[in-house]
Amino acid sequence: MNSTERRDKILEILKAEEGPVKGNRLADVLGVTRQIIVQDIAILRAEGIKILSTPQGYILGLHDKSKYTKVIASKHYFDRTEEELNTIVDNGGKVLDVIVEHPLYGEIKGLLMISSRYDVEKFMDSIENAKAMLLSSLTEGVHLHTIEADSKEVLDRIEKKLKEKGFFVE
Repeated sequence: MNSTERRDKILEILKAEEGPVKGNRLADVLGVTRQIIVQDIAILRAEGIKILSTPQGYILGLHDKSKYTKVIASKHYFDRTEEELNTIVDNGGKVLDVIVEHPLYGEIKGLLMISSRYDVEKFMDSIENAKAMLLSSLTEGVHLHTIEADSKEVLDRIEKKLKEKGFFVE
């Protein structure tokens, strides 16, 4: 299979899946290294195809127009990260990303795509295993999240719960 056929197959796989697909899985299916997959994804993006890289894997960047989104400002330190994320997902939200405003680089965004307690647990494990710092550590705990939900009422409930717990920044 040549590189064009391989990239077509990557798109076919991503379109067929309901959720993210790990780069290692794509590499195994296509009989190449993960680095080849990373290069193919970069080429597909350069061609204008919106492919998101999330902690759970690659996903086509299709926005569900039936969903509602809201960007909220939050402040807390690492010790309350799990509580904040669980508050959002327990109340019907999906955490699409985290955004910080860096004084030198401007806006820095990390895709999260967290929609369940299981996703929160995996995210927290990933931080611990990688010995990584949260983006919010660059901004003394201040960060933004884009939250997706089925209705405006769900978004309002999430905002209320975050305020009650002291996360919300007005």
